[in-house]
Amino acid sequence: MRLRALCLGAALAALCAAQAPGDETLSYAINWPSGLSLGEARLEAKRAGQRWQFEFSLEAALPGFAVRDRYQSIAAADGLCALELDKQFAHGQRKGHERTAFDSGRAVATRETLGGGGKSEMPAPACPRDALGFLYYLRRELGQGRLPPAQTIFFGAPYQIRLEYGGTETLRLGEARVEADRLTVAVKGPASAITFELFFARDAARTLVLARLPFPMGVFLMEQVR
Repeated sequence: MRLRALCLGAALAALCAAQAPGDETLSYAINWPSGLSLGEARLEAKRAGQRWQFEFSLEAALPGFAVRDRYQSIAAADGLCALELDKQFAHGQRKGHERTAFDSGRAVATRETLGGGGKSEMPAPACPRDALGFLYYLRRELGQGRLPPAQTIFFGAPYQIRLEYGGTETLRLGEARVEADRLTVAVKGPASAITFELFFARDAARTLVLARLPFPMGVFLMEQVR
């Protein structure tokens, strides 16, 4: 599926030919709907030979409830097919650490709970993508003027993800105004479903500049700090 308005005119020709994002570190503020700060997050990408290493870390604090997450992903440089996903999280008193290894030759993903937990195998496609690697794959596709089709991604369990293009919006990020493409993302897993919005700048790297995430207490914002 082609995105209208992404590749109109010669001025956008270079943008539509953009390559995958390069090494980078992106910082974000996590805010209440009122704008009050909850914490911060960071996205990192680093090329290491024929592999990409991605990392997402988040620290936030609700009254009496702290959140600390760290997700690390390794993907093949060609196609960004997942090789390994490592998840560490602490949500209040609940903590966990698990790892998923992908074996394209056997077409399976092996999920293991570290620290004495169990292990299980799941079917996986020839080019599996975990949730973090999929974000960078999505940015690559947007840079080529394409929107990925509905597919399965892995974040521990397998999830079905579907994207819908919602046009361009002008966002105010701090003192700057940014033109961004809005995507509505619907994710459905074995026991949960969520719909949220992602906004990508119309720069060569298709930088994620804003996420609107719905929770029972309201819609929280993850806003890029420049």
